[in-house]
Amino acid sequence: MRTILVTGGAGFLGSHLCERLLDRGDNVICVDNFFTGRKQNIQHLLTHPRFEVIRHDIVHPLYVEAEQIYNLACPASPVAYQFNPIKTIKTSTVGMVNVLGLAKRCRARILQASTSEVYGDPVVHPQREDYWGHVNPIGPRSCYDEGKRVAESLCMNYHLSHGLDVRIIRIFNTYGPRMDPNDGRVISNFITQALRNEPITIYGDGSQTRSFCYCDDLISGMIAMMDQDGDVGPVNIGNPGEFTMLELAEEVLKATGSQAPISHVPLPKDDPKQRCPDITKAKALLGWTPKIDLKTGLAKTVPYYREWLEQGGERQQKHVPAD
Repeated sequence: MRTILVTGGAGFLGSHLCERLLDRGDNVICVDNFFTGRKQNIQHLLTHPRFEVIRHDIVHPLYVEAEQIYNLACPASPVAYQFNPIKTIKTSTVGMVNVLGLAKRCRARILQASTSEVYGDPVVHPQREDYWGHVNPIGPRSCYDEGKRVAESLCMNYHLSHGLDVRIIRIFNTYGPRMDPNDGRVISNFITQALRNEPITIYGDGSQTRSFCYCDDLISGMIAMMDQDGDVGPVNIGNPGEFTMLELAEEVLKATGSQAPISHVPLPKDDPKQRCPDITKAKALLGWTPKIDLKTGLAKTVPYYREWLEQGGERQQKHVPAD
């Protein structure tokens, strides 16, 4: 039985990770400032005897004891991370230093949940871990993209300078129950629009592609990376099945049974044209490959959004954390 700290543990992926770790017998400390994390995500865990919640922002030092640390603390959707870009980049820089310092003091292994956004608008397809990326350092997405790139650099510097036991994964588009319906990500947008029979808004002509990994597969890959002893990373974790936005819209319409029309709107600045992981390294190192295809994953996800809408679909109130 290990004590494991999960920062961002009340978020979409964080809550699924906490649940999985408890199921296998670990003690879990969930840390979250509840900017994008939600208490509803962990409500069912609050009475668990091996689960503890701390309301804390990692931009400030944290003093706990743990044997492993999963760092998932950072707004992950454009709506959230552009809401307060200064706070976003501080979380990935100042916050990263604080969490690495904690890991160093505890002699804990730490896994950094990085992102496919470090590849920017890629000129290499699919994206391999040795690709350095094509990122606009001053664009509207830079607070997140460059923040995550700096966080990876900090992890490697602590590893090389202090021998810190580090793991880095790069998460590609992931979806599933508990993903905030108002976070502006494409699957949550499409599902809620389809269920409301509102026009499904596609940016540009819909030919841009993404790959979509169901949350259960992602968590399996994340834990496998943390528990292996052979490689620091980075390692891509995602589903290499690639879909255009038009194809995704059609799959969502089938999954929801909706007759909603499709509407085209202008493409946002710096929106990547292609995003698909090369998971050769994950297969070889971890023996990991995603098992849930898009059709099955959508069937598991749609009921969550349907229930949310039936309960009123109230928007989560956003608060601006201090800079």
